[in-house]
Amino acid sequence: MSLSGRLLVATPRLLDPHFHRTVVLLLDHTDEGAFGVVLNRPLPVEVEAVLPGWQTVVSWPGGLFQGGPVGLDGAIGVAVASDDDPTVVDRFTGSFGLVDLDADPGSLAGRFAGLRIFAGHSGWGAGQLEAEVDEGAWFVVPAEPTDAFTAEPTSLWSRVLLRQGGDLAMLAHYPADVHLN
Repeated sequence: MSLSGRLLVATPRLLDPHFHRTVVLLLDHTDEGAFGVVLNRPLPVEVEAVLPGWQTVVSWPGGLFQGGPVGLDGAIGVAVASDDDPTVVDRFTGSFGLVDLDADPGSLAGRFAGLRIFAGHSGWGAGQLEAEVDEGAWFVVPAEPTDAFTAEPTSLWSRVLLRQGGDLAMLAHYPADVHLN
């Protein structure tokens, strides 16, 4: 079963610093592997420093985000756009897709419901993500359209868990380091 379009929410057990308390939007998931971006890791770098002209087009907060530990020297634009928008070069799930970052950013103002630029991405080989989910490293939950472009990315992990209700909601206030509790 494809998990494309769903969120991976790191469980408190996932201590890998690349993914501790992350929320990953899975853009593509097939038998060959999975590809997504971390939604809650803003970087202290303005988009303008990496991609001149794009600063005015991206969603607030307008900085660059770390999409994951793979390919950090590349930029990925993820947007919500209409089905016939030619600036979305690969449509993964629903209205999420990759934006052609070689396009003229000035011509794109107001065309997207949301746009983020990510340095790098998160990737898993065949069967790797499934094994991590089975080991209890990730919760797989539905995404809401605003998750990818939230104005408060640093609180996204807690907010996504809270809205799940039940046991997952209780984890929303789990301390970052239980040893300090």
